[in-house]
Amino acid sequence: MLPTPDVSHLTSKDFNHVYEPAEDTFILLDALEADAKQLVDYRPFICLEIGKQIFCSISTLHFCTDINPLALRASAFTFTQNGLPQPNLIQTSLVECLRLGKMIELLIFNPPYVETEDEEYADARGDLTISASWAGGSDGMKLTNQLLDKLDCILHPQRGILYLVAVKENKPDEIIKRMVDSGFKAVVVLKRRAGREHLHVLRISRPSAHAVMCN
Repeated sequence: MLPTPDVSHLTSKDFNHVYEPAEDTFILLDALEADAKQLVDYRPFICLEIGKQIFCSISTLHFCTDINPLALRASAFTFTQNGLPQPNLIQTSLVECLRLGKMIELLIFNPPYVETEDEEYADARGDLTISASWAGGSDGMKLTNQLLDKLDCILHPQRGILYLVAVKENKPDEIIKRMVDSGFKAVVVLKRRAGREHLHVLRISRPSAHAVMCN
């Protein structure tokens, strides 16, 4: 269902400006592959991928957002290269210019999760450099926290599911507790060590969606 995307059309010059698929990409693909049967049966109507994309194509309406216009351009070519229908590609941070309040059924986010100084995080996002794809500020959580703060307002009240990549330094257990305390169901669906990184994929969902995914 979710093969590793073919990015052979992209060059080393492209990867000076666009994030190259790496272990965080692959663990997210594997987590979605593990849930593939449930997701296909679930048939999400609206899917949103934020930032580093895995080129998922299982929804009726598919949106991708990124602050980096070069990343969006590369994504358009990559969807074509892989024979996938073109999504709605939108240059914005997270969901800022979208009007999808409580409509998103499948949300996929591989954030900039590396712990950095907040100044480096701000500079990267302001300059739209490649470091914006990995520089995460305090605890590597600056952008992730912004999304989690909005989650109740953007996920469908019954069918909403978020797949989120995190590393050990992001304190996945604290993310889970925070979201459970906010009325969501949250679990680690996959974890893996890749070099110095301890990667996790969290599935954060509305209770009714969680019940479906656990069947």
